[in-house]
Amino acid sequence: MTPRRCAWVPEGDELYAAYHDEEWGRPVHDDRTLFEFLVLEGAQAGLSWRTVLARRPAYRRAFADFDPEAVARFTQADIERIVQDPGVIRHRQKITSAVSNAVAFGQIRAGSGTFAGWLWAHVDDTPIVNRPKTTDDIPTETELSRGLSRELKRRGFSFVGPTISYAYLQAVGVVDDHTVDCFCARR
Repeated sequence: MTPRRCAWVPEGDELYAAYHDEEWGRPVHDDRTLFEFLVLEGAQAGLSWRTVLARRPAYRRAFADFDPEAVARFTQADIERIVQDPGVIRHRQKITSAVSNAVAFGQIRAGSGTFAGWLWAHVDDTPIVNRPKTTDDIPTETELSRGLSRELKRRGFSFVGPTISYAYLQAVGVVDDHTVDCFCARR
């Protein structure tokens, strides 16, 4: 019997189901994974999350397995290489953004020890657990995501508007929006 999932997961889509079941809404404290989702959420802007998930392996190859220090050292030649890679979304601004975001990510780490510590301090190290009745009850942005977006932009990040920031917070488990009827809501 298939477990009941949040309604945004298409029935029979194994990639989406695995992401939903194993990652979405689960707290992440690893800086590399936090950087990975920052890049992927920025790449998703204007596209479906399914498109990004399908290309995730290519993104890992193109972006040094999401090592933020390595990505921060990417040159214009590296950006050109990625722009030519058919496995990724070949949007020059999004690719350039990933590199400049890696630099800003490193600056936060230098000042705070870890990006994870800096990010989780926004919620006193405690995930926000919502239990919406339906996916229609899940907001696209909140005061937290608006504040995070402003702070990230102030620090030099791009492709981190309030909606992308909220999706990011959900992806890394700072916010858990599994609906009440979802089996993940009972973990």
